[in-house]
Amino acid sequence: MANTQMKPAAALLLFLNFCMYVIVLGIGAWAMNRAIDYGFIIGPGFKLPAHFSPIYFPMGNAATGFFVTFAMLAGVVGVASAIAGINHIRSWNASSLPSAASIAGVAWTFTLLAMGSASNASISLHLKCLVFKLTRTYSFHRFACKEIELEIRNARLRTMEAFLIILTVTQLVYIAAIHGGA
Repeated sequence: MANTQMKPAAALLLFLNFCMYVIVLGIGAWAMNRAIDYGFIIGPGFKLPAHFSPIYFPMGNAATGFFVTFAMLAGVVGVASAIAGINHIRSWNASSLPSAASIAGVAWTFTLLAMGSASNASISLHLKCLVFKLTRTYSFHRFACKEIELEIRNARLRTMEAFLIILTVTQLVYIAAIHGGA
């Protein structure tokens, strides 16, 4: 790989992505620990409720369990991507590019999946709030708008959502940077 102009940019993005993936893993581990400690507990002799979800989190909404699960998967694969990326940055040759690029692509895909599960609910709630304010109808839109105004979601979960949205962009730019050096 004769083009070494992209090496400093790729190294900076790699370090940034690694730090953000570790933060996502830390917040996800906190959320998983909290769900295990304060989640749904059933004693002997009791039956499960009809609409019981095995992925139940005491904070957030019904999608929080899936969001945390996908975020932790993205974090683990992202850290593995950073390890392969360190090897590629160190050697910076054509033989180390395929492994670094492929795992970076997989990490970006998982990050995109986690970001989608995070922002889908948030975007739809914001759109419903906007529709409610424009039409002033008293239907489901009122409840969605009230949930946004009350900010029911946990601050750590909102932080993890923000990190995943940022990671979606920075991981894609990192992939472009390592391919630009080829």
